[in-house]
Amino acid sequence: MKKVILINSAINENRIAITEDGKLAEYFVETPDKEKYVGNIYLGRITRILPSLNAAFVDIGLKQNAFLHFSDVDERFRQIIWEEEGDAFNENGFERENSVINEIDSMLENLNEKNGKSSSKPNNTRKRQENLAINLNLKLDIKENQLIPVQVVREAFANKGVKVTTRISIPGRYLVLVPDFKIIGVSRKIHSPQERRRLRSLAAKITNKEFGCIIRTAAVGRDLEDFESDWANLKETWEKIQKKIATAKEPMLLYKDMELTTSIIRDLFRNDVDKVIVDSKKLYKEIVEYLEDYSPEFIERVELYKGKTPLFDYYQIEKDIELTKQRKVPLPSGGSIIIDQTEAMFIIDVNSGKLVSEATQEINAFRTNMEAVNEIARQIRLRDLAGIIIVDFIDMHDPINRKKIYYAMRRAMKKDRAKAVVFPLTELSLMQITRQRINLNISEKVTEVCPLCKGLGRIPTKAEVLTKIERWLKNFKSKAKEFRLRLYVHPHIAEYLTEGNISRLTKLMLKYFVRIKLVIDESLPIDQFKFESVKQSKDITKEFLEVNYDATLN
Repeated sequence: MKKVILINSAINENRIAITEDGKLAEYFVETPDKEKYVGNIYLGRITRILPSLNAAFVDIGLKQNAFLHFSDVDERFRQIIWEEEGDAFNENGFERENSVINEIDSMLENLNEKNGKSSSKPNNTRKRQENLAINLNLKLDIKENQLIPVQVVREAFANKGVKVTTRISIPGRYLVLVPDFKIIGVSRKIHSPQERRRLRSLAAKITNKEFGCIIRTAAVGRDLEDFESDWANLKETWEKIQKKIATAKEPMLLYKDMELTTSIIRDLFRNDVDKVIVDSKKLYKEIVEYLEDYSPEFIERVELYKGKTPLFDYYQIEKDIELTKQRKVPLPSGGSIIIDQTEAMFIIDVNSGKLVSEATQEINAFRTNMEAVNEIARQIRLRDLAGIIIVDFIDMHDPINRKKIYYAMRRAMKKDRAKAVVFPLTELSLMQITRQRINLNISEKVTEVCPLCKGLGRIPTKAEVLTKIERWLKNFKSKAKEFRLRLYVHPHIAEYLTEGNISRLTKLMLKYFVRIKLVIDESLPIDQFKFESVKQSKDITKEFLEVNYDATLN
């Protein structure tokens, strides 16, 4: 499989696309008004403890307090007090366990397994224990107004703040420093037992049982010198964090994780990636400088795109990206899937094409559903859908067909880096999927609540409209030789383009060497724009659109 990372830089956003065999597989967007918090480490103050929820709220200096679940608290703050409500054993004699303790034990158990230690409890006992009632509570050695270091593990969404943990981890290129667990773990994606043992032996030499570490997939084939360099940088970062903690008296930022583009290179640029292609000289230089320190042999795989056609158009993925913003996604056979979001979950509905006859309904339903499986799994990855996802497949009466769809979805979801659980289809052909939430989904990143409909619908952000305008200009400059244009936009967009000492409109004119006269048109939809040629005195918008936005919106 040929894997390529494409990075497109505009004035107001960076977009990263990962293609597999030429097809869009993953998509990321970084904008200044949607700051990335995951990975950041803060010194937070406990503002409220809610024992009934097994959680606390932490002030880390953001608008909303962060959410800290007791299962995300490490040993430094954990004092386990078993409060019995009656007998601690069930009728079969199996001890009841608190689910929070199970989560912590499960994590430690996994780390122990990576170190060659097997669990002392048989699997069947573990399964039976998971089904037992919970009569025990977990109490923590934390108090209100206490300052503790925390790390963001999930972005804020809807009306909920970020989620944090006290289990700090600092990622490097090959290693992750884990200060509070003196254990060496190895990525599960490293399958060779010999390589796992070799890497663990190298890590043991540099950690000296001072800290714990996790060996990342990118470490395959690396030597002791690579580990020493990476570990020295991680230790230096942790020492700086500790110095800040020692002198701080109020909530503050202790460590800021890398920007999205650099973190993608750090985390995903591995041996399975054939190329990284970037259209910005600045980003190209940053990526090369980073690789010079950590993976110099990968530099030759990084290319600076110099073509006149916009990068994503050249690689024919712009239409796929536009499709991620649409509700309806077509299937090759003529069917489609409809993706809707509610407050609690995502709903995906599979619609069929024309059925040949009543006798072939089951066959056609199965074929359309099977075709939809791969597209649904792909759209979940592309849009970064998370939480509860309900898929309404076309009704199938044969239980064997329902099982085939279930196993096909499980295989398709294995490509996803986020943790996901797929449940079998019900008799109504409904499938439940739960998927780990870390970042905002694409809809939350590139759209905002409409000032006109007050949240009943969604429109592209002003930043997204600006990006479309810039892509239009890039196409225009690659094909035309005119230098004077009129740009018609909605008043909201006009205000956005002209604000600031050096306005965004000025930046566009300087970058593309063209004179643009801005005209406010209240009749235009807020997400649309129109370009007129001063020389020809006519509308030339559609001539230089890389995607027919009107068609996709309809």
